[in-house]
Amino acid sequence: MKIRLPVLIMAMIAAQVICALVFFVDVMRDVATLGGPDWSMLPEALASLALFFGIAFEGVFLVHLLRRKASLERSVGLASSALQGVIESHFDEWKLTASERDVASLMVKGLSISEIAGVRGSAEGTVKAHLNAIYRKANARNRAEVLSHIMDAMIDKPLLTPEPEAQIDSRSLAT
Repeated sequence: MKIRLPVLIMAMIAAQVICALVFFVDVMRDVATLGGPDWSMLPEALASLALFFGIAFEGVFLVHLLRRKASLERSVGLASSALQGVIESHFDEWKLTASERDVASLMVKGLSISEIAGVRGSAEGTVKAHLNAIYRKANARNRAEVLSHIMDAMIDKPLLTPEPEAQIDSRSLAT
């Protein structure tokens, strides 16, 4: 059974809260037993207070990290979708058949000829024939040139505009 990291961190914070409460209750009992505060209890009281502030900071920071993670996951999803759109637009422009699109998609993912043949359940010769048709239609000599055509389109136009929050975070990290 895999425990997610945020759940584990929240459990650790809960354990810290329990420890801080036990520590604080101990200080309060000492105060009640002695009939009032004593200078010897000051370090314990300050340590208890520091624990509560530390726990509050951890909680706020954890929430910030979880929100940032969700924002980054949305950005990656948008970028992935935009990248797929760029690739598909090239496939449309090159007028690839369904089989050629399938082979080209696997090629873009970095699979070798034998791996593509294995995934598609076809012979390596068939994959090579599809690759040659893709190269011809893309006006390329090899897979590197096909990928270069796709990369050039992404470099000329940004896939996404950065979110204002992302710009603020990157500047705050630099300081």
